[in-house]
Amino acid sequence: MAMTLPSNEDLVAGIRRWVEIESQTADVEGVNRMMDQVEAAFREAGASVERIPGKDGRGDCVSVETSPGAGSNTGILVLSHLDTVHPKGTLEKNPFRIEGDRVYGPGTFDMKGGAYLGMTAYLSMLRDGVKPNLPIRFLYVPDEEVGSRTSRPIIEAAADQAKYVLVTEPARHGGKVITQRKGTARYQLHAHGRASHSGSHHAEGRSAILEIAHHVIEIESWTDYDRELTLNVGQIHGGTTDNTIPEFATARIDVRATSISDLDEVAERLRALKPHNPDVELSLEGQINRPPYKKNAGIEQLFEHAKGLAAEIGFELEDTATGGGSDGSFVAERVPTLDGLGVCGANAHQLDEYLEISPLKPRLKLMRRLMETLR
Repeated sequence: MAMTLPSNEDLVAGIRRWVEIESQTADVEGVNRMMDQVEAAFREAGASVERIPGKDGRGDCVSVETSPGAGSNTGILVLSHLDTVHPKGTLEKNPFRIEGDRVYGPGTFDMKGGAYLGMTAYLSMLRDGVKPNLPIRFLYVPDEEVGSRTSRPIIEAAADQAKYVLVTEPARHGGKVITQRKGTARYQLHAHGRASHSGSHHAEGRSAILEIAHHVIEIESWTDYDRELTLNVGQIHGGTTDNTIPEFATARIDVRATSISDLDEVAERLRALKPHNPDVELSLEGQINRPPYKKNAGIEQLFEHAKGLAAEIGFELEDTATGGGSDGSFVAERVPTLDGLGVCGANAHQLDEYLEISPLKPRLKLMRRLMETLR
């Protein structure tokens, strides 16, 4: 049966509606407006929709059952996030626009484009009267960009009911899907020193910033590219005024590794740090956020199936590993997971983020064929 699919113009118009709803993770109203979009579309299609209220200052989740009452461990979970990293007002700096084969705008690439294609693939099946072999469940979450702390239990529970997981994160390197990701951990190293006037009583102060600076140099030195282990102190906060010895300072640390043992080793080393100045107190917060996502036999088999479908559609599908995390990392050990099924493009998290128009239809067809053919 021939597929009845939207035109590229219609796809771009639909993505535009989503992109022009700004939805940085912290903007709960914006995120929930996005959830309203998917809830309305699936309800109109007759699916069973559950709106899961947000908590801890995050937006809601939307869970969609296309075959209510289906047995456990039998279906396909399509996993997407609707939050972005772009603060409200970014649309004024990076307005939605088309330039040649590129569509610009905050969240086009990561990942409103892919989330929209996933929904559209299923709705096109309904219009064509195609019944999938397996029940399909969609889960849209509000906080992936900050680690999915509120949605992780919901993601894991949904994956436990699935036979396969398809993640609509953006493709990599010209269209490659993702079958491996590094694990991630986030920490905050706090220093508590002693405030003092930097002019009249400098010697009485104990600088928290100076203490943190010593540790930044040491922590960054633990990076080992041969082990694919990286540590990045991405932010430092501290001090009050230019003429005050800073009493407090914090370093925010990002860790990436391909093995859980390396993540554990870093955690032990961070906990073992001692103050350079004995009059300054150190404390550590944080934990491993996402475990490494490794290509196993089930993931390999799922990728080969997708590769065969892509060849039928008319393009070569390759897979790759990446250092970035996603919600697929939470579930890849539990169930065969294929990530990076979303749009092609580049510059995620940047003001010049964009998706490419010409691959939209082939990517849409691949998602639909996966939904149709997985058993």
